[in-house]
Amino acid sequence: MNIIDNSLYIWKRSRKMTIRHFKIFIAVADAGSMTAAAEILFISQPTVSQAVAELEAHYGTRLFDRLSKRLYITETGRKLLSYARHMISLLDDMEQTVKNSAEAGTLRIGASITVGTALLPGLVNEFTRLLPSMQIKAAIDNTKEIEAMILKNEVDFALVEGIIHSRDIVAKAFMDDELVLVCGSQHPLYKAGVVSVSDLGEYGFIVREQGSGTRELFERAAAANLLNWRCIWECSDSGCLKSAALNGIGLAVISKKLVEPEIRNRALAVVKVENFDLKRKFSIIHHKNKYLASSMKAFFDLCYSYSSKGI
Repeated sequence: MNIIDNSLYIWKRSRKMTIRHFKIFIAVADAGSMTAAAEILFISQPTVSQAVAELEAHYGTRLFDRLSKRLYITETGRKLLSYARHMISLLDDMEQTVKNSAEAGTLRIGASITVGTALLPGLVNEFTRLLPSMQIKAAIDNTKEIEAMILKNEVDFALVEGIIHSRDIVAKAFMDDELVLVCGSQHPLYKAGVVSVSDLGEYGFIVREQGSGTRELFERAAAANLLNWRCIWECSDSGCLKSAALNGIGLAVISKKLVEPEIRNRALAVVKVENFDLKRKFSIIHHKNKYLASSMKAFFDLCYSYSSKGI
C-alpha cells in the first residue's frame, strides 16, 4: 500500500460522512459538473471536488467517471444518489416538522387550582385563537403537586400562586393577586367592616388543603399575627369554598378574583382585617433547564398582556 492509498485508508476508517457530503454529491449529479455544482451551492470548486473524493474514498468506489472533461455518474453512484435524495428529503421533512411543532403540537400546561379556575380558561381561549392548531393539555392541582410535576417533566410549564421551594424551578411573577376573607349574609361579620386579628379567634375558617399556595400564605400570615384560628371546613375545590361561605358556614380564605361577582352583588362580604397582609403574585414557572419553545414564549407573553389589561 503506497502513501496515498494508506492516507485514504486511514481517512476512511476515521472519518464519517456528513449531510453536507451528500448535498454536494446530489448537486454534482444534477448539474453534471463540479464547477456548476459549486456555483449552485455558492462554494468553491475545490471544496466540491474534495467532498466527492471523500465520498468515493469512504465507499471505496468511483461515483463518477471522468471522460473528456465531463462527469458521468456510475451505476454505484446512481444507487447512492437514490439513497441520498431520500435521506435529504427525510431530513427536510424532519426540519420542517420540528420547526412547525411550536405552531402545531401539544402544550402541557399545569396550573394551581386558583389560577386554573380564575385565569386558565380565558388564557387558553385567547391562545388557541392565536395558534388554532395547538392542542392544550392542562393539569390542575395544588401548587405543591404542580411543582412536583414540573420537576418530573410532566408539564412544560405552569401558572401558580404561592411559594416555589425547588431551586431547579424558575418563577416569574405575571399578575398581582390578593386573598380575602369572605362570609355570607348570615355570618355575624357580614357587616363588620374592618376588624382586628383578635376579633377572628371565635369564628371558624373555611380553607384550602395542605399543599395549596393559598393555605400556605394564610398560615404564614396567621402565625405572623399570632392568630389562633380554627378550621371547620377544608376543601381542595375553590368553588366548594365559595359555596360554603355563601351558606354561612364560616369565613372563607380565597382569591379575590374568584369571588368578585359575589362581592359586587353583595352575596358575599369582604371582612377586612387590620395589618393582615394577604397580597401575593401569580407566577409562571418552569424547570431551569427546560427549552422554551416559541409556543411557550407566546403563552408567557399572553399572560403578561393579561396583567397589563388588569384582568
